[in-house]
Order: sequence, then C-alpha cells, then structure tokens
Amino acid sequence: MLTKSSSAAATTTTFTPKLITILVLSLVGLETLLTTLALVPAQLWVRILPQASNAALSGPFPAPIAPVITVLLYLLPSLIGLLSRSWQRALLYATLPAWIGLGLFLIAATSKVGAFYVISAEHVTANVSVLEFYAALGGLGWLARNLFQLELK
Repeated sequence: MLTKSSSAAATTTTFTPKLITILVLSLVGLETLLTTLALVPAQLWVRILPQASNAALSGPFPAPIAPVITVLLYLLPSLIGLLSRSWQRALLYATLPAWIGLGLFLIAATSKVGAFYVISAEHVTANVSVLEFYAALGGLGWLARNLFQLELK
C-alpha cells in the first residue's frame, strides 16, 4: 500500500490510490459523525447528558475539546477536497456528510414537528447553507491541490 523509494538525494513516499481512497472514505465517515452530532438539538443533549454542565453548549464533548471539533468541521472537508482527484469527487465527498447528517436530522424532526418542517423557509436556508459551506471547503481543498500541484498517485 505504502511504498518507499530511496535514492542518495532524497526519500519519497508514494501513497497508492487504494490507500488514498480508504483515507478519504475514513475522513468522510468522521465528518459525517461530527456533522450528525452537531445537528442534535441542545435540549436533547441536556436530556441525554443531565450530569454534564455544558451539554447544551458542547454536546457530548468536554468544553476543552469543543474548539478542536470546530476546527475539524472546517479542516475535514478541505482535506477531503485536497485528497480527491477530480473536482466532482471533491464536492461529492465533502458534501456527503452534510447530506447524511441533514437527512437524519430532518427525518427525526419531521416525525416530531410534521412533514412540512423540511420545506419551511428558515430551515431550507439553513440546510442549503450547510451544504454550500461543505462544498466551498471541499472545492477550496481541491483548488489548493491544483494550485500547489500536489500529485498523490
């Protein structure tokens, strides 16, 4: 999977396409998990974690880890885009966590609020904003790959 070629001048590491695909899919899985956890309403976290004083603000994460989660929500779609070979894959893989997380959230919300929750103006705007955000970050990652001419074979 990971091969090394040595020469007198330098040692380079080449990642195989299979390894890069596994890495990208793992990042998509992690981003999906974080996105889904971020979409859980604060009231539910308070009910699930009644002993946690900051459950309404940080969900299941301790307060010192919360900034790391925010950084990951920015970096993971960008890294996914950086590792993708085409812009189409970069956008698909970067937005897939939002599609899954929002889908799960909307299914849960419509079972409580009603079928028209999904098409109310404020919810459509918020959902599209999440998709645009992830698409923009994935696209920026892919552009960075091409700008810096990174060749991950």
